[in-house]
Amino acid sequence: MHLIETRDLCYAYPHSVKALEGINFIAPRNARIAVIGSNGAGKSTLFKHFNGIFRPTSGSVLVRGEPITKQNIREVRKFVGIVFQNADDQIFSPTVEQDVAFGPTNLGLDEETIHHRVHEALKIVGIEDLADRVPHHLSGGEKKRVAIAGVIAMEPEVLVLDEPTAGLDPQGVKDLVGFINSLSKKYGMTVIFSTHDVGLVAEVSDYIYVMNKGRFVAEGNVEQIFMQPDMLKSMRLDVPVLPKLLRSLQKNDIPVSMAYTYEDVERSLLAAYKGRP
Repeated sequence: MHLIETRDLCYAYPHSVKALEGINFIAPRNARIAVIGSNGAGKSTLFKHFNGIFRPTSGSVLVRGEPITKQNIREVRKFVGIVFQNADDQIFSPTVEQDVAFGPTNLGLDEETIHHRVHEALKIVGIEDLADRVPHHLSGGEKKRVAIAGVIAMEPEVLVLDEPTAGLDPQGVKDLVGFINSLSKKYGMTVIFSTHDVGLVAEVSDYIYVMNKGRFVAEGNVEQIFMQPDMLKSMRLDVPVLPKLLRSLQKNDIPVSMAYTYEDVERSLLAAYKGRP
């Protein structure tokens, strides 16, 4: 049984063309899944189906094997947490601690449990020192962490991040990469994220869906997707810089093996040049 599955999912906004068409998507347990595509590809619209914000025009969305209904929507939204692209859409309390506590409080949890969940969520995203701060006075990266902490405090099994790197500086992106990887490895959480920043994808995904004009045009692991540069270019995307460099070296008869993450590229280059003057 998959945590999330869509079957021939279609969605149309009122009085407009279809925004999603024939989407078949699977999110297994303890996975890191990237949905990549240019702006307007349909990524945000798809994500809003994962916890019942949007309802399909046709097709179905299954969470733990069951369709989303009015009867189970509350449980679904505890199970699948979504962090929107604009953190300001999810932050509204006077302090960071109160904002993170909002979800658990609305679950009717006792005060001790709420306090524990808030403390753990702040610790996981590394903003314990911001607990008493006013959220709207924080930087963009800090606001994003507050929004993520608020969702994590609900203890979902699936975390959905819509364009998580939007507005982040390079250090913020680096921190986010470490954070996403820790959620999967340390906490066993399935993470689904969208981006058009292909440089991020190889570092934090096991499986990739490529989206264009409301459809999936390709899917596969990192190697399978980034071995299709012409397809990516037609989607207004590109192969990340590091594998592109290795491919160029290979074409010039330099014996490097293909790699996609920084650590693997480093090992590939060291192995190729080991013992050379």
